[in-house]
Amino acid sequence: MGIKSFQGARKQQQNTTEVAALKVSDYMSRELITFKPEQTVEEVIQTLIRYKISGGPVVNGNNELVGVISEGDCLKQISESRYYNMPMEQHTVENRMVKHVETIDGNMNIFDAANKFLDSKIRRFPIVENGKLVGQISQKDVLKAAIELKGQNWK
Repeated sequence: MGIKSFQGARKQQQNTTEVAALKVSDYMSRELITFKPEQTVEEVIQTLIRYKISGGPVVNGNNELVGVISEGDCLKQISESRYYNMPMEQHTVENRMVKHVETIDGNMNIFDAANKFLDSKIRRFPIVENGKLVGQISQKDVLKAAIELKGQNWK
């Protein structure tokens, strides 16, 4: 006599396809540490160490995004200063920052943002609305969103 397979009564599956799309603006950081173009690279290094961050947006007096500066940009400055035996105090953020900054839309789906991170190898994207910096999304923010969705359908 053969063994019968019995799974018991099946639970009625809920329709989980109605999960609201997660937007970048739901997970972006709004309280940012920013830098000014006229600051010295040394000030930036001290701030990066103090707040344990790897970089940040550079804004002008009107809170308009003008660039991004990172640990790597600061390392380049240190290396060149040592090579040319020049003091670092005279070098400003404006000379070291990346001026052509890629931004993303706050209304973008969080998983589309994840793909953008993978394609670009960038660690953070600023979010700009009406010309003003309103936030920043990092790879860690995307991971937090994924953890919150654990057990649900990805959308």
